[in-house]
Amino acid sequence: MPQGKLIVITGPSGVGKGTIVRSLLQNHPQLSLSISATTRNPRPGEADGQDYYFISKEEFLEAISNSGFLEWAEYAGNYYGTPRTKIEELLDAGKWVLLEIELVGARAIAEIFPDALRIFILPPSLEELEARIRKRGKDSESAINQRLIRAKTEIAAKDEFDICIVNQDLATTIEEVEKAIFDI
Repeated sequence: MPQGKLIVITGPSGVGKGTIVRSLLQNHPQLSLSISATTRNPRPGEADGQDYYFISKEEFLEAISNSGFLEWAEYAGNYYGTPRTKIEELLDAGKWVLLEIELVGARAIAEIFPDALRIFILPPSLEELEARIRKRGKDSESAINQRLIRAKTEIAAKDEFDICIVNQDLATTIEEVEKAIFDI
């Protein structure tokens, strides 16, 4: 049975990772999405088991103690993690799996899966990133400030990744990510 392929997509909050991943999944049915677990509350329109597995902090900490995550991190006051069993099952079945995760998680995955393709999505500028986060209208002022502070640290780590792509124009960015994944 063919071994699957793991593709990590990361970058600062608000850079467009989710939109890029949704486009990839829509246009490439051979790709599977890893669904992360989180302790944060669902945003409007998000569904449990589709966008995230929304679990309590207690459940999350229990999973950590039972090695239930490939990686996990605290981000903006909440926990996020990649469920180990689900990823291993997909890879063993020969699937190509997309992980949309943050920097700490991407670093942990690189240790476990050194052959994973790691793609970093960059904003055109910090000012543009802030405008995108504000336009979403989903975060408090405090959360926006935390995300922008965190973005500076994340952007400084871009050279750790196989490929860096600036999301200036969404359609062009999606094409560049497709080229990176499929060597087209």
